[in-house]
Amino acid sequence: MRQGFTTGSCAAAAAKASAYMLFTGTKKKHICIATPEGRSFEAELLNVTINKESASCAVRKDGGDDPDVTTGALIFAKVSFISAEDTGMFSGNEIIIDGGEGVGRVTMPGLDQPIGNAAINSVPRRMIEQSVSEVKELFDYSGALSVIISVPGGEEIAKKTFNQRLGIEGGISILGTSGIVEPMSEKAITDTIRLELRQKHTLGFDMIAVTPGNYGADFIKDTYGFNLDNAVKCSNYIGDTIDMAAEEGYKSMLLCGHIGKLIKVSGGIMNTHSKVADCRMELMSVSAMEAGIDRDTVLRILDCVSTDAALDIIQEAGQIKHFMNRVMYRIEKHLYARAAGRLKLECMVFSNVFGLLGQTAGASELLDNIMHDIKNKQVNYE
Repeated sequence: MRQGFTTGSCAAAAAKASAYMLFTGTKKKHICIATPEGRSFEAELLNVTINKESASCAVRKDGGDDPDVTTGALIFAKVSFISAEDTGMFSGNEIIIDGGEGVGRVTMPGLDQPIGNAAINSVPRRMIEQSVSEVKELFDYSGALSVIISVPGGEEIAKKTFNQRLGIEGGISILGTSGIVEPMSEKAITDTIRLELRQKHTLGFDMIAVTPGNYGADFIKDTYGFNLDNAVKCSNYIGDTIDMAAEEGYKSMLLCGHIGKLIKVSGGIMNTHSKVADCRMELMSVSAMEAGIDRDTVLRILDCVSTDAALDIIQEAGQIKHFMNRVMYRIEKHLYARAAGRLKLECMVFSNVFGLLGQTAGASELLDNIMHDIKNKQVNYE
């Protein structure tokens, strides 16, 4: 699959080109930078403008074959002369990097940048500074320069990202650690999960609710009247999220999810994506046999295409309670093994049709404690 380049790479390329055009007064069509991974990025320059005090241009984000919402966005950099007399805040040779239109601003602690800063992460900032410094050295310029990164339409794009939940307002983030976008990168997803965990821990929480997706938050709201929209969403990465929660210092974690996902955990499967493992009916059949359900009914369960259909059959047999006791026993055993004593793990399993199906012994108490903790800290999860 085709790789792409990060918003950080685009910003650094645009900044380098704008600095070059500021000093030469002539337009460029392309610019080349080195990414942190060591790969060269040759970018086409768009929307070039030059005057005596500043120059700006844009690079179009190309995420390769990764379904990145920022693909196609124009990443602008405007580079301007600035003197120490203008600000009195620096020695006169810095490169001052900030965000403009469509670049988010940090409003909560625990992120890569402090509150108030533009959401331009550390590695892109270093890339921008290094790229512009190369141009300064080329033209033997020792004065200060201002670099403003902007993304027209970035505020709208950001609505499709995690930024609002993370406390980044007004636009997208300028991101990237390698400078390269790997198609369908699992690391990008787990990095986002870790970031959410770290941020909430920084806010003072040592108990966390985790759900694979929106269904879990909706279930808690509908059943218990409490809004957990900002619970950490772990997608399919249940095992990785347990590891990261322990590493970030959490004492307790409540996993709440649909049986379609969590039945896989009863078999020790900690990445629940169907491409990794899809043995839902087999695992339901195992717990059904352990609950004493007859052979013919178990064979019917094996032929089902959904967990809700299988639950209908188990309900007909009058064995939902016994069945779920076995499922929860198996889930708890595997969660306990994965946690390995690093944190306390509880679990709630539900279905859209049947509601709460089963829970571990301490799940309700942990949910109450999480609700109480949130209210005490006056964090708005609405």
